[in-house]
Amino acid sequence: MEAESDLYVSYDFHPCYEINNVSKTLRRTSSTVCMLLNIFLGLLSVITVCGNLLVIISIIYFKQLHTPSNYLVFSLAVADLLVGIVVFPLSMSFSLSSCLYYRDVFCKIRDSFDVILSTTSIFNLCCISVDRYYAVCHPLTYRSEINTAVVLVMILMSWGVSVFVAIGFIVAEVNQEKCEKKCFSDVVLEKALAPVFSFYLPVIIMLNIYLRIFLVAQRQARSIQDTAKSAVNISNMERKATKTLAVVMGVFLMCWLPFFLCFSFQLLGGVSVPVFESLNWLTLTNSMLNPFIYAFFYSWFRSAFKMIISGKIFQGDFTHSELR
Repeated sequence: MEAESDLYVSYDFHPCYEINNVSKTLRRTSSTVCMLLNIFLGLLSVITVCGNLLVIISIIYFKQLHTPSNYLVFSLAVADLLVGIVVFPLSMSFSLSSCLYYRDVFCKIRDSFDVILSTTSIFNLCCISVDRYYAVCHPLTYRSEINTAVVLVMILMSWGVSVFVAIGFIVAEVNQEKCEKKCFSDVVLEKALAPVFSFYLPVIIMLNIYLRIFLVAQRQARSIQDTAKSAVNISNMERKATKTLAVVMGVFLMCWLPFFLCFSFQLLGGVSVPVFESLNWLTLTNSMLNPFIYAFFYSWFRSAFKMIISGKIFQGDFTHSELR
C-alpha cells in the first residue's frame, strides 16, 4: 500500500486529484480544499438556479412582462438555468482536469451541454441587441418588425444553431481521436472555426450594433431637448434599457472572452490546465450574474422578485399587477 501511494503525487493544479507518475492515471482525493471547493461551486449552482427561476417565473406570471423583448430574456434565463442544473453538477463530477486526460462519454456529454448552452446565450444576446437596435433606431416600425412571431423565430434559430455547432464540435473531436496523428482539418474546425462562429463573429456583430445604438441615442438626446416631457421620458426609458443590456453584454465578455482567447491560443501551444480550468469556471459564473443585473437595473423585475420571494403571488391573483 505504501509503495502504491508513493506512485501518486499531488495533482498540483487541482486539489481534487492525484496523478500516478507511471501510468498517468488520475485518482480523486477527498482533501479539505477539495470539499470546500465543491461546497463553493455547489452554492454557485444553487444561486444560479434560484436567480434564473425568479426571472422565468416573473416573465411567465406577470402579464406586464409579456413582451417580445422579455421573451428573449426568458430564453436567455432558460439557458442560464440549465447551466446551473446540468453543467455545474457535471463539471463538478467530471472535472475539466480529468476530462483533459480521459475523453469518456461523460466528458463528451458535459462538453455538449456546455457548448449548446453557452452558444445559445451568445446568440440570445445577439438577438437582444438586434431588438434594442430597432427599439432605439427605428421606434416607429419597431412594434411591427420585432413582434412575437419574429422573436420566436430568433429563439428557435439560437437554440437550433447552437445544437448544430455542438454536434460539429463533438464530431470533429471524435474524428480527431480516430487519427493516429492529429487530423489538421478537425483541429482547425474544433479550435478555430467553432470559436469564430459561436463567439467572435456574434460578439463583433453585437459590438457594432451597440455602437450604432449609442450614436443614435446621442443624436436623439440632443434633438429632443425642446420637445414634450413625455418624449423625453420615453427616450430615457429606451436608453436605460439599452444601457442595461450593454452591461449584460459587458459582463458576458468579461466572463467569456478570456476563455475563448485561451481556447484559441491552444493552436499556438499548450495552455496550462489550472489556467484553462479557472477560466472555464469563470464562464459559468456569467449564468449566475445575469439575474442580478436585471434586478439592479430594472425596477419592474425588482418588484416582481419581491412579490415572488415574499410569497405574495400565492395570496391572490396579481398577474395584472402594475410593476414599477
